[in-house]
Amino acid sequence: MNFRILLAEDDGDIVNLIKLYFENENYELFWAKDGEEALEIFNKEKIDLAVVDIMMPKMNGYELTKNIRQKSNIPILILSAAHLDSDKILGLNLGADDYMVKPFNPLELIARVNALLRRFYNMGGAAQQKKDEGKLVLGELVLDTHQLTLEKRGQPISLTAMEYKILILLMKSPGRVFTKMQIYEEVNGDYYSNDDNTMMVHISNLRDKIEDDPKNPQYIKTVRGLGYKIEKLG
Repeated sequence: MNFRILLAEDDGDIVNLIKLYFENENYELFWAKDGEEALEIFNKEKIDLAVVDIMMPKMNGYELTKNIRQKSNIPILILSAAHLDSDKILGLNLGADDYMVKPFNPLELIARVNALLRRFYNMGGAAQQKKDEGKLVLGELVLDTHQLTLEKRGQPISLTAMEYKILILLMKSPGRVFTKMQIYEEVNGDYYSNDDNTMMVHISNLRDKIEDDPKNPQYIKTVRGLGYKIEKLG
């Protein structure tokens, strides 16, 4: 499959570098030099994944991410010189699946993009072969791995691609403790040392969406010193 990648980046040198590596992967690249142009391309073309810079003219990467996420749950990777934890947390809270800081290793970028694409477009495959026939039910949560939908008490809950993958992993093994490294490797492929904070943000966002009281979670529990598990609920 020739994936179609949207690259929103105003630095021509970075664009040329990324283009070389993406073409080597047989990706079809759509380049936009600012956020408004990127959104126009997204609305016209079938895009499989977006790589988004933060500091861009006309519309910044945060606004672009927010606009894309309102219409689609495709993987979004933010690639930015903004390196503070607050920058990363804001991007992830707006719906990005991953965040890389410039300067970056293009081989790592390709690895992360490949992992996001592989996990997103295949994440329902294994679950569909399970006895649940595509439905994972836990307490008041019903996750359909065919349609990629989540409901609680019959009400739909919108999740990002990364949140779906984490929740599928946890709901398929209720009661099992997963380390942050195990979760990240399962849902996103390769693990890097700076991914701990990213996983914490995704877990926090999931709790905000599925828990009645995120500060006193009923579903996703922290196992101190180990990681996370989802409780066995009838």
